[in-house]
Amino acid sequence: MSVTTRLRAGVLAVVDRVPGGRTLLELVLRTIKVCMDNRVTGLAAEAGFFALLSMPPLLFGLLGGVGYLSGWLGADTVNLVLESIREYAERFLTEQSLRDVLMPTLTKALDTPRPDIISVGFLVSLWSGSRALNVLLDTVSIMYGQGGRRGIVRTRIMSLSLYFMVILVGAIVVPLIVIGPGLLSDWLPNELRWLMILYWPLVAGLTVAGFATLFYLSTPHRTPWKRDVPGAVLTLIIWLLASVALRYTLANSVAGASTSIYGPLAASIVVLIWLYFLGIAVLIGAAFNAATMQKWPVDTRDPVHIWVQQRIETSVARRRALTDPTAPTEPVLLRRAAVRLPRSRARAQEPPTYDDEDVSRLDSSRAIG
Repeated sequence: MSVTTRLRAGVLAVVDRVPGGRTLLELVLRTIKVCMDNRVTGLAAEAGFFALLSMPPLLFGLLGGVGYLSGWLGADTVNLVLESIREYAERFLTEQSLRDVLMPTLTKALDTPRPDIISVGFLVSLWSGSRALNVLLDTVSIMYGQGGRRGIVRTRIMSLSLYFMVILVGAIVVPLIVIGPGLLSDWLPNELRWLMILYWPLVAGLTVAGFATLFYLSTPHRTPWKRDVPGAVLTLIIWLLASVALRYTLANSVAGASTSIYGPLAASIVVLIWLYFLGIAVLIGAAFNAATMQKWPVDTRDPVHIWVQQRIETSVARRRALTDPTAPTEPVLLRRAAVRLPRSRARAQEPPTYDDEDVSRLDSSRAIG
């Protein structure tokens, strides 16, 4: 008996002692295979890079939108947001840059509504941010084995719609995140302050729901939303662990005067690394969901436009049958699309495959554009 065989037998013997251990081991191995077959590190680097490019205009667009809410938030809240930004920026910006450039700009943006910032920042962030989401949608589809099945135009429209929703929601959520649970508890009456116990569980739940929704919308042929939740939970866990590890590493490697070598670039490098870890976490979560689909297959749902077309076909066929008994029972639209629809349905029935490396390369290069 070879060493490999004995080692494998020993590992299986240990795993079999744990309830469900062999199933978990199989899922882990399948997830690793999906990640290796689809160049997960390269795809995560692409997503992280485009996300970094979209951050500056997005932040200025969000600040311009927050300016419209300054009256509702109150002067104290706006000052707290400014002070939090200042404390964070002091880590990598000089005092002169803060005093002469950053803080006056932020003060003007937050004190009064700034339609110029929203218009310019919104257009720029909409272009660059939708490009980042376009890459993310494509990379997640690749991990599910469905890369290249959604057209470029449809992917771009979906990324634009999702990014527009991110901007609208972020203009309200960002101040609440910066404020934190401390000030929120001061806003609540004394008899309702116990609700702050639910603050972090609610944040975690919303984050998992957001990742699951991203997985659900990224694939052309979708499984039930609940099947994407396990990968979303794994994504959150990996993201948190990577963030803690990154913070610990930076605190022990680039603390103090050593950051002067990089100067202002230190912050951009750190953010890029953090976004890279986020991209890896998202793609590993998608790979885990793909592994569960291989282990426990489930019927996928056709894209929305095919579902709408099928409903129209059924309605037309019923009306023709009522008005003309001699009319063909097969819907006209179905016969016109007889070449395209069966192909889509056949793709929906095929289990995802991950062995074709050429497909992954094609999809990832297409995602860059």
